[in-house]
Amino acid sequence: MNDLLKQLTEAVGVSGTEKEVRLLIRDLIADHVDEWSVDAMGSLMATKHGTGQCDMRVLVDAHMDEVGLLITDIDSGGMLKFTNVGGFDDRALLGKVVQVGPDKITGVIGARAIHLLKSGEYSKVVKMDAMRIDIGAKSKDTASAKVKVGDYAAFVTEYEELDGGRTAIGKAFDNRAGCAALIELLRGERYPFDLVAAFTVQEEVGLRGARVAAFNAKADVALVLECTPAYDLPNEKDVSPNVALGKGASVYIMDARTIQDPRLVAHIMATGDAHNIPYQIRQPGGGGTNTGAIQRAGAGIPAATLAVPGRYAHTPTLMISLDDYDNTVRLADATLRTLTPDIFRRA
Repeated sequence: MNDLLKQLTEAVGVSGTEKEVRLLIRDLIADHVDEWSVDAMGSLMATKHGTGQCDMRVLVDAHMDEVGLLITDIDSGGMLKFTNVGGFDDRALLGKVVQVGPDKITGVIGARAIHLLKSGEYSKVVKMDAMRIDIGAKSKDTASAKVKVGDYAAFVTEYEELDGGRTAIGKAFDNRAGCAALIELLRGERYPFDLVAAFTVQEEVGLRGARVAAFNAKADVALVLECTPAYDLPNEKDVSPNVALGKGASVYIMDARTIQDPRLVAHIMATGDAHNIPYQIRQPGGGGTNTGAIQRAGAGIPAATLAVPGRYAHTPTLMISLDDYDNTVRLADATLRTLTPDIFRRA
């Protein structure tokens, strides 16, 4: 059992309310870093000094927030209206268990029962504004005594390992898988340079924490650790999956927000080849990572993304390969240990 992933995925940290997961990560890294602080946005910043062999500051980022829900109203029957925090497919919500507010009140996302639908409604997706969170309250007053408008709701999903322990399911692998990988890097031997670790907030609502963290880090170069959507289920019309489970770490080249620094991408792939670490290329397309904010911070920072593939992104239950996770940690570590200023210096 990967206890690190279990702890991180089961912690609550919806965008804008990351305190619980931030405190957990702080305690997990405190004995492995030389200093840590929390910035104005709420991101956890930690520095692990290098051996002094290289005069360089390297930022490694992993966002710690997760998608979730926000309570917007309580109706007369005690049902909770809500909106999304981060992107969602409405089809993934019905029937899911959530925990609401600081007291973690249990609720179920519901809508009108299928037996009561009209004939024309069967083929339509139930939209979020027609759903409610049911906490078992009998009236608005009863519900209001437990939950307030403005409270956040997070999904309740236990971490489990399948397939002989090499596949895992849980919530918030996006991006607690990246956070776990960064924690493992901090627990390792010192690098030749100073490593600045940023566990950032509010990525899911616009890469907000990373912009501030990158400005404060004053780094020479950056590596972003992520969990990227795997679209590898059977599909006759698509024989080229975005990335697939079990085929290694995912290397970004381009997405909707960035063209990754090609010198860093080449270094990552050369490192994987040299160390026989499996990796795959994430197909260019939509989405984006904190690289989009970091590379534009200050006067600009060379940056690239390395990710763990994950199925069912932005749903209450994701799936990853623990082999992919291990290879992402290995490739990130090897990439950093062979990183020198010459690799990203402009001619």
